[in-house]
Amino acid sequence: MKTLDTYDFLGKKALIRVDFNVPLNDKYEITDDTRITATIPTIKKILKDGGSCILMSHLGRPKDGPTEKYSLKHLVNPLSVILGLQVKFADDCIGASAIEQAANLKAGEVLLLENLRFYKEEEKGDVVFAEKLSKLGNVWVNDAFGTAHRAHASTAVIGQFFTDRVCGYVMQAEVENAEKILNNAERPFTAIMGGAKISDKILLIERLLDKVDNLIIGGGMTYTFTKAQGGAIGKSLLEADKMPLALELIEKAKIKGVNLIMPLDNVCGDKFSNDANRMTVATGQISEEWEGFDIGPESVKLFTETISKSKTILWNGPMGVFEFPNFATGTNAIAEAVVKATEENGAFSLIGGGDSASAINNAGYGDRVSYVSTGGGALLEYMEGKTLPGVAALA
Repeated sequence: MKTLDTYDFLGKKALIRVDFNVPLNDKYEITDDTRITATIPTIKKILKDGGSCILMSHLGRPKDGPTEKYSLKHLVNPLSVILGLQVKFADDCIGASAIEQAANLKAGEVLLLENLRFYKEEEKGDVVFAEKLSKLGNVWVNDAFGTAHRAHASTAVIGQFFTDRVCGYVMQAEVENAEKILNNAERPFTAIMGGAKISDKILLIERLLDKVDNLIIGGGMTYTFTKAQGGAIGKSLLEADKMPLALELIEKAKIKGVNLIMPLDNVCGDKFSNDANRMTVATGQISEEWEGFDIGPESVKLFTETISKSKTILWNGPMGVFEFPNFATGTNAIAEAVVKATEENGAFSLIGGGDSASAINNAGYGDRVSYVSTGGGALLEYMEGKTLPGVAALA
């Protein structure tokens, strides 16, 4: 696999698949530019070499072709400011304007193409569409790890039309850090699994049981484990059909000698709202009309103690409904514990994309852990052992 540091972009037009799928507010302003800033080193390296950059990305999930809401034109000015140069924009990704502007692009210039998903062919992995895109540049750079698990036209299929296929810095860092966790973890190795459903994490949990010393379970999925063991969970989130699986995982952890750590207590609310009435109860003691929304103080203490002794930490999924400040205490406490272990204990900490990345960044700790992944689903699938089309296409 070619990397940026082993390739000279002098005189090259680099067609770069980036992940600019960023959140926008009602005024089309970016509310979190993490994915954009992550790609800047890749773009700057190519420009420094004497190349030019043609950026292609998707934004959102447009249903019926071009829509104002999902136009990448909203990113032109913010991207220009970050790069310190005026970014050009093509109002199509394969049409006449894209072809003309790409042909006229000079060294040191950057062109942003319109949303790839305005064409249904992108997600279908259409070969003809991929070939049309490929004609815009003479080297393909994939720096969109967040979409690497999709066999889309721009993320994987396009690779066949290039002799030179280069791995961008984001892609390289994501793969290297995931590999470090999976195959070179210093012990004790602690994985913290949160989020709503066991079904979303089952393959990863099963694989981690062969690798970790400690597995901490938090978030909505804990209530399925609790119910399976005969506990009362009130109106809390439940995957009833996954209760046998929960018991199976508990048994597997015992057999493999993994320290499986569950919450000791829960913070509950009487409605799904930040201003809900709250009370803290022991795990398995939630009354009928209440619902678990966060881990309690005893759980925080137990989890923090384990994290503080760890040398490798993987965190994927929040401890509760962290979007509500009144139920974000557990998630924030875990973020603090991971930061402390990283800074004071020299632990290697990987934050696994999605909600976990949002939580750690919202708490202001993003630059105080070892690595924050930009890929949610892609990282999960990579760590589950699956081949990612976007990574395979770079070979």
